[in-house]
Amino acid sequence: MEALNSFPFLVLATGKGSRFYPSEDIKPAKAVHRVKQNPPRIRASITPGTVLILLAGRFRGKRVVCLKPLESGLLLVSGPYKINGVPLRRVNQAYVIATSTKVDVSSVDVKKFDDAYFSREKDADTQGEEEFFMGDAPKPAVVSDERKKDQQTVDAALLKAVAAVDMLEGYLAARFTLTANDKPHEMVF
Repeated sequence: MEALNSFPFLVLATGKGSRFYPSEDIKPAKAVHRVKQNPPRIRASITPGTVLILLAGRFRGKRVVCLKPLESGLLLVSGPYKINGVPLRRVNQAYVIATSTKVDVSSVDVKKFDDAYFSREKDADTQGEEEFFMGDAPKPAVVSDERKKDQQTVDAALLKAVAAVDMLEGYLAARFTLTANDKPHEMVF
């Protein structure tokens, strides 16, 4: 047996550990602990059909109707567009005041609207050198025909629901404003 181990090319298993050590320490892959995101909570005062006052953005001060909460925690709202010019939009609930006014929106079909509906298409940014240096002329926002058609179908059902409530159309058309003597913390919306 001794003679076999002394032969330079033949090695028998002797139970010893490897003499090879890597030049750099290779760290073992850590187990990744992913935190499961719970769906965002919507305020109890915000339900489908609640009239909301927008506090920020392009349409601040406008009154809109909440249609449904979306998966991302944003709210799907509409003016209706014909009454106050607010289209179908996603709004963060932090930037709205819920009022006590309700509209029956059970007849409005909003199944097709989700966060993917509102995502923007990726533009091909493979512009040449000349286009790059010509200046950044803002591209006009183009509303697709599909969006216009969807707005009209939602508005048609929503306008019927608004017409059923007395003086609601004028209430939605009026802007919300505060004067110097108004105390918003004492107001009931």
